[in-house]
Amino acid sequence: MAEPEVSSATAGGGGRLRNAFGGVLCAFTLLLIGVVAFSIRLFSVIKYESVIHEFDPYFNFRVTQFLSKNGIYEFWNWFDDRTWYPLGRVIGGTVYPGLTLTAGTIWWLVNSLNIPLSVETVCVFTAPIFSANAAWATYLLTKEAKGTGAGLMAAAILAMVPSYISRSVAGSYDNEAVAIFALIFTFYLYVKTLNTGSLFYATLNALSYFYMVCSWGGYTFIINLIPMHVLLCIVTGRYSSRLYIAYAPLVILGTLLAALVPVVGFNAVMTSEHFASFLVFIILHVVALVYYIKGLLSPRLFKVAMTLVISVGLAVCFAVVAVLVALVASSPTKGWSGRSLSLLDPTYASKYIPIIASVSEHQPPTWPSYFMDINVLAFLIPAGIISCFLPLSDASSFMVLYLVTAVYFSGVMVRLMLVLAPAACILSGIALSEVFGVLTRSIKFQLSKLFDDTSAAVSASGDSSTESSTNSTKSENRNEKSETAPKEKTSKKNRKKEKEVAESVPVKTKKEKRLVVLPFELSIMGILLLIVLGGFYVVHCVWAAAEAYSAPSIVLTSRSRDGLHVFDDFREAYAWLSHNTDVDDKVASWWDYGYQTTAMANRTVIVDNNTWNNTHIATVGTAMSSPEKAAWEIFNSLDVKYVLVVFGGLVGYPSDDINKFLWMVRIGGGVFPHIKEPDYLRDGNYRVDAQATPTMLNCLMYKLCYYRFVETDGKGFDRVRGYEIGKKHFRLTHFEEVFTTHHWMVRIYKLKPQKNRVRGKLKKLKSNAKTSSTLAAGRKKNPWQ
Repeated sequence: MAEPEVSSATAGGGGRLRNAFGGVLCAFTLLLIGVVAFSIRLFSVIKYESVIHEFDPYFNFRVTQFLSKNGIYEFWNWFDDRTWYPLGRVIGGTVYPGLTLTAGTIWWLVNSLNIPLSVETVCVFTAPIFSANAAWATYLLTKEAKGTGAGLMAAAILAMVPSYISRSVAGSYDNEAVAIFALIFTFYLYVKTLNTGSLFYATLNALSYFYMVCSWGGYTFIINLIPMHVLLCIVTGRYSSRLYIAYAPLVILGTLLAALVPVVGFNAVMTSEHFASFLVFIILHVVALVYYIKGLLSPRLFKVAMTLVISVGLAVCFAVVAVLVALVASSPTKGWSGRSLSLLDPTYASKYIPIIASVSEHQPPTWPSYFMDINVLAFLIPAGIISCFLPLSDASSFMVLYLVTAVYFSGVMVRLMLVLAPAACILSGIALSEVFGVLTRSIKFQLSKLFDDTSAAVSASGDSSTESSTNSTKSENRNEKSETAPKEKTSKKNRKKEKEVAESVPVKTKKEKRLVVLPFELSIMGILLLIVLGGFYVVHCVWAAAEAYSAPSIVLTSRSRDGLHVFDDFREAYAWLSHNTDVDDKVASWWDYGYQTTAMANRTVIVDNNTWNNTHIATVGTAMSSPEKAAWEIFNSLDVKYVLVVFGGLVGYPSDDINKFLWMVRIGGGVFPHIKEPDYLRDGNYRVDAQATPTMLNCLMYKLCYYRFVETDGKGFDRVRGYEIGKKHFRLTHFEEVFTTHHWMVRIYKLKPQKNRVRGKLKKLKSNAKTSSTLAAGRKKNPWQ
């Protein structure tokens, strides 16, 4: 009787050892995934240099510099007079502070440890660091839904997915750098609370939501997706106390904490983006009250009480809806922001808010962009959805709902492909984990069956060779049987129970295994195919990280037969402004370049990328669309001294101001009706050649871009538009060229002084001098007068 106890103890020790080894291997794999997520985003630093990318990151970098230098209190009260002249901007009350506070805290920690890192270096590497955190958060979220294997798969996929890399390469110091981690971690804590019913995790979930609110305006996606899932669980009859604990503290604590963020404030309870969470909160309490009463009353009384509760609940809901409608009725957008309405109605921005429609990342994506940004995941997502329904749980239903909503929003704005990326990685990780599980179990089953057949053949040959020895020991076996007979007789009482257990449990598992067992050759081919598919995915991700998304927009490169060409015109122009203009000079440009001008040239700008004042931007657009004299008057009224334009016609840079010009016309015409888009089009076509309209050929933007352009090749051939310009020889009367970069990509002009006033002053001085000389001569003639 001692031998079975030893064997069971040995088996238990082996199981613990196996679990410990599995935990160590899982931790090592996660560490490796974090290293990969960090390293794959360093191509921008390796190939170019450690520099901030794009436009918005320069503002964030400037704000972080101010925070690290002046402290948190000065940051909250900072009024920036170098932006939106002459209005200015209160930075502490109009910015999401999560990114800035995170990077500032990292900089303070590393410098407290005597690690001399600059603020710029910390800002450059913040996004790669948090991409590793996002991968680990994806592991935790997927593990709660479908286990460790699916979590590791999803984390590995997210670490390399191009859609996320595009917004998290080294130097991409934007809000999404930390917001995606906060998004995934908030979803993890919500699902964790759903599975455990722990109030501790519910509190952490509210704190994580608060960090998300501090980091990005996309927090409204969370506060609408989670109520949708709660409502789905209630409708499908999956209400439980765990669901109540997961949602109620999030609404109460999360809303109170969100209201503490200055840029959000009372919008957390006054805008339509948040109303769905409050309505679901009321519905959840009505359902909880119904379930509570059901446990106290008899079925007959319960029907009466339920009718009363539902009536009161509906009355409360209608009252709340009436109050909310009254609050937002006075708003022309009914309490919705412009971006939210653009998501609900994709045509809204193009009709009413051209400033939103003019942003390239607000355009709907094309089909190739899906394959570029998520690649083979598009084919794995359907399998992941099926796996979530086998079996369906609260966590897996949340994953499916997350994917469905993310697919819709990514189809409206290409920027929201970033929100789709985690959902696609999670569902793909679940699909790959399930497929690998089926294939590996099939191989294991086939190999064990093969070994069993081999051992049976060997034992059969051994039995035939030892038949004589077996016959010689039959008498001994009879004696042993007679001795053990009483023991077998006493154990017959439990045979019936053992038979029932053997028939009730293992038979079902055998049937399940038979359903997933595949032929050995097919399983091997399936694993090899998945490995090849994964290899193609890795190659594509590395290429996207190295070539497509690593180039900083501030420094451009191109390859030709002569080799690599570097275009550093932007920094050249900003350096000229910094060294050759006065500190108080105002620079006018289209709003795209406002953040860079303020951060790199340290000069005051009229408009920038915050785009909070549409009228101010329309004024600049009107000036660019007007004739030279009218534009001069507008800029002079704004105390502008220099005008900056970006021109790509010489080198073939397509994102220049000529290609953006129609948006200037539309935005300006939305406020100033005398600016009309048809005046700049010839038969509905936008042209700058000889067929262009006179209004187009005489506007300020055309003149500032094409001034002296014919001198470059003698013809004035525009490489972006693909034809010769229409008006080649002209002079500027109210502006003078002061600087043009090496490749003509940035051109800076200075406003000339007002000639009429100067001439008037000279005439007045001459007339005064003439009058005084005449009087003097008269006095000489008549000294007695």
